[in-house]
Amino acid sequence: MKSLKHGELVEKKGVNMQKLLAPLALVIVYGFFAIFGRNFFSYTTLVNILDSSYYIGFIAIGVTFVIITGGIDLSCGTIMMAAAIIGGTAYKTWGWPMWLSLLLILVVSTLFGALNGLLVSRLHLPPFIATMGTMMMSLGIGSIVSNVRSATFPARGAPDSWFKTIFKYIGKNNVSFPTGALVLFGTAFIAYIILTKTKMGRYIFAVGSNKEAARLSGVDVQKWELVAYIVSGFLAGVGGIAFAAVYTTVMPAQGQGFELYAIAGTVIGGTSLSGGSGSILGTMIGVYIMSVLRAGLPSMDLQSQYQTFFTGVVVLGAVMLDMYRTKKATEVKLPVIDSKE
Repeated sequence: MKSLKHGELVEKKGVNMQKLLAPLALVIVYGFFAIFGRNFFSYTTLVNILDSSYYIGFIAIGVTFVIITGGIDLSCGTIMMAAAIIGGTAYKTWGWPMWLSLLLILVVSTLFGALNGLLVSRLHLPPFIATMGTMMMSLGIGSIVSNVRSATFPARGAPDSWFKTIFKYIGKNNVSFPTGALVLFGTAFIAYIILTKTKMGRYIFAVGSNKEAARLSGVDVQKWELVAYIVSGFLAGVGGIAFAAVYTTVMPAQGQGFELYAIAGTVIGGTSLSGGSGSILGTMIGVYIMSVLRAGLPSMDLQSQYQTFFTGVVVLGAVMLDMYRTKKATEVKLPVIDSKE
């Protein structure tokens, strides 16, 4: 009995160490750039990190729901930007009021998410193929609707710029606080409650753990797969509004590559690509790791091609880490024999 408890202790210690990997990596990466980066350790850089994390953070939270079900969403980045440019065109060209244009962004992105969900859950297309198709569709639709023109949202202080306060800053000059961080944290908290305290969260985890077992136990697998993709689409729209608030101008055919940051951040945070496990807290930590990298690499005077290279290295590392975690989780745990007995 003593040896069995010792074995359980070793297993629990290994699990706890895995949970500490992402927070430890965030501290190490930030500390590295703070020491060796040029002007990295400053309030301005911190604000830039927070600004760049908003839209990636929202789509990463949505992607977490999808990946937990065992799926993938390659279209979240382009859906986010297509919805944003359609909303911007409605405001700038069609003369829509700002509130209605922002609502249009959410409607467009949610419809794309529902399309992804229908293709995967009802038509049983592989998630990789289905979302790659909608990625290309959203790129095209955004350019068609905007007539291949950029969409410009009101600058801060201009009429109809009230929505920027939600995602931008409160205060003046050096005492301003990036309020988008509060919105992102609030969204993450709601997502955490949904995944851990509600029937929806339990069923989404069940679908990802074993789809057939979930179906046999009475879970409507198609429904909850659809819901996961709808959540991803809706949060892509929220990310589009956040992008417009921070950067003002949205370019046509933009958004490719954003999904890689979101997926990498999600996987770094501990969500398994094989489905069935993951956490919103881990996703948020992974997102900030990616944001720190994006802000830190330029401080090392590395040009964009080097930034892309190192980002790819991080993505590969995240996938290999996920494979390692999955392998360790599926290994048969044998009791450790105490040599003294």
